[in-house]
Amino acid sequence: MSTPRPTTLGVGASFGFGDRIGLATPGHLAALRQAGKGIAPIFAQQSIREMTRTSRTPEGVMGDAMDALADAHWTQPHGADADHLKTEADIDATADAGFTFFTLDPSGDVDQKADDYDAATVAAKAGKLGEAGRWIGDYVGRRVALPTGMELVFGELDVQRAAVKYGKAIDTAVRLGLYAAKVQTAAERPFEIELSVDETDQPTTLVEHYIVADQCLAGGIKLVSLAPRFIGEMEKGVDYIGDVSQLEKSLADHAAIANALGPYKLSLHSGSDKLSMYPALARATDGRFHVKTAGTSYLEAVRVAALEEPELFRDLIRFSRERYETDRATYHVHATLASAPEPSPQVADQTLQDEYLERWETVDTGRGFTKAGRQILHCTFGSVLTDPALGASLRQCLEANQATYTAVLAEHFSRHLEALR
Repeated sequence: MSTPRPTTLGVGASFGFGDRIGLATPGHLAALRQAGKGIAPIFAQQSIREMTRTSRTPEGVMGDAMDALADAHWTQPHGADADHLKTEADIDATADAGFTFFTLDPSGDVDQKADDYDAATVAAKAGKLGEAGRWIGDYVGRRVALPTGMELVFGELDVQRAAVKYGKAIDTAVRLGLYAAKVQTAAERPFEIELSVDETDQPTTLVEHYIVADQCLAGGIKLVSLAPRFIGEMEKGVDYIGDVSQLEKSLADHAAIANALGPYKLSLHSGSDKLSMYPALARATDGRFHVKTAGTSYLEAVRVAALEEPELFRDLIRFSRERYETDRATYHVHATLASAPEPSPQVADQTLQDEYLERWETVDTGRGFTKAGRQILHCTFGSVLTDPALGASLRQCLEANQATYTAVLAEHFSRHLEALR
């Protein structure tokens, strides 16, 4: 039986295995077979931003995943996530390559300062929104009781602030979603729509979640999942930073909204390494979730270099430290170069990965500690992979040690998947 093309996965539990190099799918498959019972996989997953930074194409991402699935004789359903789409051109490029899960990212139209405006400023800005604020009066005064015991109260200021923050972004999301549906329907290809509003400085309130989803649905976008900005910190390369018990209460309320309006899944972006919150996510959503990972597979590739070619790993650290201050600009991370010094030549090769990938936890964020070395390596992936010498050396290392890469990924992601069951 031939390997099926990507398809839709519905509102059941699903997991995205991002692969920035194109060699990780065998390890992802091994983990799924070991610990992923009941969780639907997405193997081909990459954002347009990541493709740009790694000099890959939608066809290349899809081809690498499909070739690995064919080699493994995979015959089960799987999805393909065109992540963080911002334009119709992004949709065209990924649709033509066979992607079926379209993650819309209207973050460029989100007013990131809206939470800091005083009431007078919010009212003034809301009054100038025009069509983007046409629905404000429909929500003011509304009350919605959730089965969790939480009651949503749509006060005038809260609704106006939601409109100022998300009004234009909602219109962009609807426009992109309708375009994706038109493209896929015309080509008779399956598709699902996810909305991402997680890339904001402040958490998405329950009222904001309700309005954003309700307006998208009213606009004709049938959401399969939505990624709010959750409370706490979702920094790259490290575990969840925050109070997990408070997070679980918040997740339950967000899940109740998703069930009432959809149902659709809650989606966790920056899901790599957030194992401490996985059980809470699974419980709060009753298994109706999507988790998205990407950077952690790259970090495991770097681990292979530490295991198999320690001098290459030292070169990766030196290069990443040189690039970090520039490359960290698009990420919310707390690691500093001082918090993860370059390992000295005296550090034994066999302990090198622990010294830089695991042991450095010296950055006090005020909410916990981060593994600074991991963050420095994570943020610089694009510079590494597109460097003519270093990127080629890392790829050659992985190709020569594919069994090691598959084994470390299988162990790493088995822990991820087990925490979600």
